[in-house]
Amino acid sequence: MQSLWLPVLSVFSRVLLAFAPAFLVPMAWAWFLDKDHHVLVWAYGFAATVVSGWVLWLLTRQHRRELLPRDGFLLVNLVWLVLPAYAAAPLYFTVPDLSLSKAYFEAMSALTATGSTAISGLDHLPVSINVWRCFLQLLGGLGIMLLVVAILPLLGLGGMQLYKAETPGPMKDTKFTPRISETARGLWGVYALFSVACMLAYRWAGMDWADAFMHMCTTMGLGGFSPYDASIGHFDSARVEWVSVVFMTMAGISFLRYFVVLRSLSLRPITGDREIRTYLAVLAVSVAVVMVLLLVHGVTSEPLEALRASAFHVVSLATTTGYASGDYAQWPVFIPVLLMFLGCFASCAGSTGGGIKMVRMVLLVKQARRELVRIIHPRVVNPVTLGGNVVPPQVMNAVLGYMLIYGAATMGLTMLLLLTGLDIVTAFSAVVATVNNIGPGLGLVGPASNYSVLNDFQIVVLSFAMLLGRLELLTVLVLFTGHFWRK
Repeated sequence: MQSLWLPVLSVFSRVLLAFAPAFLVPMAWAWFLDKDHHVLVWAYGFAATVVSGWVLWLLTRQHRRELLPRDGFLLVNLVWLVLPAYAAAPLYFTVPDLSLSKAYFEAMSALTATGSTAISGLDHLPVSINVWRCFLQLLGGLGIMLLVVAILPLLGLGGMQLYKAETPGPMKDTKFTPRISETARGLWGVYALFSVACMLAYRWAGMDWADAFMHMCTTMGLGGFSPYDASIGHFDSARVEWVSVVFMTMAGISFLRYFVVLRSLSLRPITGDREIRTYLAVLAVSVAVVMVLLLVHGVTSEPLEALRASAFHVVSLATTTGYASGDYAQWPVFIPVLLMFLGCFASCAGSTGGGIKMVRMVLLVKQARRELVRIIHPRVVNPVTLGGNVVPPQVMNAVLGYMLIYGAATMGLTMLLLLTGLDIVTAFSAVVATVNNIGPGLGLVGPASNYSVLNDFQIVVLSFAMLLGRLELLTVLVLFTGHFWRK
């Protein structure tokens, strides 16, 4: 057991040291904008992370070796369990009346880019606190581990195992460059380029630099945190909402595809991708349906206003961002349920969104259609294809197994919340919102409220649900199998 953990802890010490400079970002904002200067809070956070990382490195530096697949799963889980604890410390000491469990929940929600908040009165928090909440979503968007993968070769450690454990979607063995580190650096390069463009667009739309930075972080990370209780509705600006729609839609597409487009200087990797075409079609149809319902039910009589409201909320919930410009829970009941449903699958694999991913849904539909054909023609050869290529049976088996576990986890966590006395709408929507990293749910945790109404046990359950969703269930649940721990 010691031989299993020590090499993992050795690498984790480097992850801590790499994470430490993140505290300097809110520290810089605190220096210039916070009235009562919370500079020391961020300095202590930085120092504590550096010291603990350095001490852990000293204790484990003799145990370096090439990471095995099992090591990768351990390390990924360790990172996503422990880093939120470090990230939660400044929130716990600066936000009034915030319990330890809710501080951890907030940090977990930020790093997993979920966007479920347990803090009220966001408008009155110090700028640096809101910057920290939002900046964590930028880091968590593509995964902190991708950054680690990019630098691990520099430390003499392999990164493929981490990539396979961390990367969302069924096609985990796909590499777009001969070296995985090059792929990771390319992804972060594309991510940075889009992030700068998004921030400048928000600034053009009328935000000040602080708001533009924070909303860029949560738009590109598809996290949905905002420094205002009213979210994007605070601005009451069509220009801001349309900028959000554009960049949320772009962030819901695989960044791997953008990387290939830049390398090949051709749009073919996007226009020819079945998953992306389906993703855009689902968004377009959903926007049209919601727009018609808003007009028919008299929510608004202005077609352009209906288009604006439907496009913004459909894209926000479908991409698992979770922004709101109004209380859509008060719309005809079909709409909020549809929005939650879209968040479960619409985002593309390789994007910063959550849920089961569109590629899995495409494969499931194709498999269902295949079975219907086989009922009529039992001897027909009709393999499942994607992009003109036959999908290997092991991939389909993995998708079907994932969906089984996804359904079981969702129902199991819902039943656990129901035992605590929550109503069915709140319990089920809270689990769906956290497992799929959507953010707001329905009922007591709807867009007009937040998760602060829940007790500590319920908060802990949903923190675990966010972890499951971010690491796509199997990466976490494999640790609970006996085979994983046997030599």
